[in-house]
Amino acid sequence: MLEIIQFQVTPEQAKDSGFLKVKIQKELKLKSDNFAFKWKRRSIDARNRNIKINCTFSVYFEGEKAEAPHLFVSNGELKGEMAIVGFGPAGIFAALRSLEKGIKPIIFERGKDVRSRRRDLALLHKESVVNPESNYCFGEGGAGTYSDGKLYTRSKKKGDVMRTLEWFVQFGASADILVDTHPHIGTNKLPQIIVAMREAIIANGGEVHFESKVTDFFSENGKITGLEINNDKTHNFERVILATGHSARDIIELLDKKKWQLNAKPFALGVRVEHPQNLIDKIQYHGRLNDEFVPPASYSLVSQVNGRGVYSFCMCPGGIIAPCATADGEVVTNGWSPSKRNNPFANSGIVVSISPNDFEDKSAFACLNFQREVEQKCWEVAGKNQKVPAQRLIDFIEGVKSVDLPKSSYQPGLTSVDLNEILPDIISQNLKEAFKDFGQKMKGFLTNDAVLHAPESRTSSPVQIPRDESMQHPDVKGLYPCAEGAGYAGGIVSAAIDGMRCVDAMG
Repeated sequence: MLEIIQFQVTPEQAKDSGFLKVKIQKELKLKSDNFAFKWKRRSIDARNRNIKINCTFSVYFEGEKAEAPHLFVSNGELKGEMAIVGFGPAGIFAALRSLEKGIKPIIFERGKDVRSRRRDLALLHKESVVNPESNYCFGEGGAGTYSDGKLYTRSKKKGDVMRTLEWFVQFGASADILVDTHPHIGTNKLPQIIVAMREAIIANGGEVHFESKVTDFFSENGKITGLEINNDKTHNFERVILATGHSARDIIELLDKKKWQLNAKPFALGVRVEHPQNLIDKIQYHGRLNDEFVPPASYSLVSQVNGRGVYSFCMCPGGIIAPCATADGEVVTNGWSPSKRNNPFANSGIVVSISPNDFEDKSAFACLNFQREVEQKCWEVAGKNQKVPAQRLIDFIEGVKSVDLPKSSYQPGLTSVDLNEILPDIISQNLKEAFKDFGQKMKGFLTNDAVLHAPESRTSSPVQIPRDESMQHPDVKGLYPCAEGAGYAGGIVSAAIDGMRCVDAMG
């Protein structure tokens, strides 16, 4: 019979398969070594100086096999079609799921394919040129392509989570993501995985149209009837999944013009803080630096300040801070890491919870307008380019403009400012108190070797596109608002799951 066994070992022992087999044999009191074992779950316990690896193994005996993965398999016979607007994680997995169910997906992505998108990102880094249709948020794979590839999710639907991870592995991700408690693919590996998914969608009868921006929606008698693409060609559809991501403001404005229901939604805004990775390693690993046996250290921090949550967001060990504006006249930061997480800096968003109740404006655009105002002000102060306003951490707390700034991974460059004079008080005052608390929780975190980059503002959509129990918009049947862009997901895995759920809701 299959056995599941758990124990702790040192990081060095966790890399030694021979040791692990002997350990399992002893723990199960087996007389024979005629068994096979497979990692089921792996996590690091660094609470004490003696760092341990939490191990869970599946142990198989003669004649037993591991459970087969839930792989993507196309139905083969396509009956009917549907449109998918956006080719990020939600759109990709919705397309794959629709092929499983025998529905032809026709995808419209405003941005470019991965290869062409890279050239626009290079211009953004080197010359501060923002292409509003091809950037870190728009293009093949959406924001997910360049968002580090973190696959951690709070979703309780374990079957859906595992299916999502197994599909990633099927298309090229390391099988480690099926095991690690906080799975991570890496920005350097995601593009080829996404291309493989696109090729499978096309090979099985789907269509993917790049540089195809939805410029209008058509409906009759409360039902969706079609889409206008690039202000010209009209396509007729009775089913449309709207998976545009959290930065497609023009889509929100288009829905508002049609007087289709929208709601203001809580989100979070703050800064992205960057430390030397060695410092985070020393803090988290009690003086030990990461090596071949322990990964670059991460952290997760949360504080309650004046009844408001302030927390770390999208923490990237060994990572890079990237310029993520989607239009000229704004500055936005985000972070990512390569698969090895081997860059010299660690970065994380540190963000303050914002609610629609914080504003006198009671429209659906209250939080979005606040988000936009902060991004535009940061752009103006930093020189009206893609440099970011920045400040050393302790200088920020003390309200002193930094005389100089440390080296940063942010390629367009930094402009020294006092962020207290730029960020709204609701952000700056709560950040300062939270940083003091974080300095108590992580001794050494509070240092002037850390630099703040502003703003971290695209944590989630500040507008929700409502949907009813059938996952359709209450005003427009056949329109399925989906994932982050509609306010129903927060990350690659949850977005992918929501995309599949939308397809399943079609029956």
